[in-house]
Amino acid sequence: MNKNVFAKTPPMGWNSYDYYDTSVTEEEVRANAKFMAEHLKQYGWEYIVIDIQWYANDAGTRRAEYQYIPFGNTQMDEWGRFQPSPNRFSSSADGTGFKKLAEYIHELGLKFGIHIMRGIPRKAAEKRCRILGTEFTANDVADPSSICGWNPDMYGVRNTEAGQAYYDSLISMYAGWGVDFIKCDDICDSWMYRGENFNGWFETQMLHKAIEKCGRPIVLSLSPGPAHIDRAYQYCQNANMWRITDDFWDNWELLKNMFWRCEMWQDHVKEGCFPDCDMLPLGKLGKGFGNGERDCSFTREEQKTMMTLWCMFRSPLMLGAEMTKLDEWTMSLLTNKELLSLLGENQEGRQLVRTDEYAIWKNVNQKTKEIVVAFFNLAEKEQELTFSVEDLQENLKKDHTYTLEELWEHDSLQTEKGEIKVTVEPHGVKVYQIK
Repeated sequence: MNKNVFAKTPPMGWNSYDYYDTSVTEEEVRANAKFMAEHLKQYGWEYIVIDIQWYANDAGTRRAEYQYIPFGNTQMDEWGRFQPSPNRFSSSADGTGFKKLAEYIHELGLKFGIHIMRGIPRKAAEKRCRILGTEFTANDVADPSSICGWNPDMYGVRNTEAGQAYYDSLISMYAGWGVDFIKCDDICDSWMYRGENFNGWFETQMLHKAIEKCGRPIVLSLSPGPAHIDRAYQYCQNANMWRITDDFWDNWELLKNMFWRCEMWQDHVKEGCFPDCDMLPLGKLGKGFGNGERDCSFTREEQKTMMTLWCMFRSPLMLGAEMTKLDEWTMSLLTNKELLSLLGENQEGRQLVRTDEYAIWKNVNQKTKEIVVAFFNLAEKEQELTFSVEDLQENLKKDHTYTLEELWEHDSLQTEKGEIKVTVEPHGVKVYQIK
C-alpha cells in the first residue's frame, strides 16, 4: 500500500496530551470529537488522537511523583498487547478495544488515532506471552538492552522474524479497531542511544511493513524529536510525519528556534511526508499535569506567528487544547481558510531569509503560481521590513505595482518601486497574498 495515498496533505487534528496528559477518558474524547465535527471539520480538522498511556488503569493517580508510574496497573491481552483501560474507556470493557469509540468518531465523519510506545510491554516479556499466530513468545521478541529513558513500560523489539510477527499482530489489532493514525513515541530520537545502536531505526521499518500488511490506511507519526536530518530519507520511506523538535510548548525561545528547524527541513516536505513542528499549544492547557488548567502563554502576536509558520512550512497541525473551551480568538486562528489553504496539495513553502531579528517566508501554489509571503519580526521592538518583489519570484516585475492582501487583519497595501515595505509588531507577523 502506498502511504502517500492517504496523507497527501499535512494531517490536521486534535491530540489529548497538552490538556489531559495521561488521564483522558472516553467521555472527554467523545466531547472533543463532537466539538470538532460541529465546528472545525469544515476547515479540514479531522483526526482525534488519544495520547500516551490509554492502557494504564492508574494513570495520573500519583502525578506529583510520576508522570508514568513504574510497573503500574496496565491492561494487556493474552498476546502481550496493551488494551484500553476499562476504567477510563468504558466501551472497551467487553474486550473490543477501541472499536466502539472509533465507530463513534467515524460516524461523525472524523478519523481516529492513538499514541503507542516503541517496543513490547515489559510485562508481556515477564509473563512470556505468546505472539498471536506463532510459536514465539514475548521474551523472544523483547530486547532488554533497548529501553526508553523516560517511560518504564516497554522493551525494544528485536529485529527478527519474531519481532516482525509481534508488530504485525499489533497493527492488525489496531486496524481491526478502526485506527486511522498512530503516533509512535521513543522512535524518532533517543537521548539514551546515539549512532547506530538505536532500535528505533529498524523498528520504524517494522512498523511500516506491518501497516502495509494490515489492509488499512494508517498514518504513521514518529516522536519525539529532534529528528535526525541525516535520516531524512528513512523517515520519508517509512513514515508520514516525524517530529523535528522535542516537545513544543508556549515559550517564545522555542518558537523562535523553530525558524531554524523549518529551514533545515524545508526540502523534505512532500506528499505523504511531513516534518512535524509538534502540537499547537493554544487555548486551555495543562489540566492533567498537576498544576491546574491554564491559558496559552503566547501573546496573540506570537500565536499568529506560530500558526503562520506552521502553515507556510506545511507542518501537520495538531491542536492540544480542550476544544469544548475554545474562545472566539482561538477559533479565529483555527478557521482562517486562506492560511489553512497553504497546506494544500500544490503548495510549497520556502524560507527566503532569516536573521536573529526577522525571517521572511514564501508559499507558492505550483499550479496557479499564486504567492503568499510572510514577514516575521523576531525582535523585541517594532520594525519595518523590506523585500524586493524580483527576489520573491522571477515572474514578478519591479516596474509593476502589486496589491497585497493581509490574511489575518484583511487590510491591504501596494508595492512601491518594486519593494514590499511592512511594519511588524514585536514577535508578530504580517502575511500577504500577492494579487
